[in-house]
Amino acid sequence: MYEIWLAMNIVWEIALGFWPLLALAAAAWLVLLALAWRRPKAHWRRAWPMAAAVAAVAALIGFLVVPTTNRSSLQELAYWVDWANLASIALGIGVAALAFAWPASVLWRRSIIHR
Repeated sequence: MYEIWLAMNIVWEIALGFWPLLALAAAAWLVLLALAWRRPKAHWRRAWPMAAAVAAVAALIGFLVVPTTNRSSLQELAYWVDWANLASIALGIGVAALAFAWPASVLWRRSIIHR
């Protein structure tokens, strides 16, 4: 249990170093969401499959790339906590991609339909 708590603290400390970038991303997401929400007859349900596919690809890429960003590799992950951390980081990347891709695909589908 200590390892999980330690990993959560490390992620929190890393996020504190990037808080301006995270705040900017949150503001951009809110603007994107507001733009998509204002569209009349926006098809959120129809945009879901494309957004989910983008999120799945982003999570897979994150799963494969994150170890190399830390000068490591998948071969060096020996402990279950390492795999759980990597999976949770990849899941977080996928959720972040979904948060941006869903409203963006609503806007994109809407612009294609009206051309």
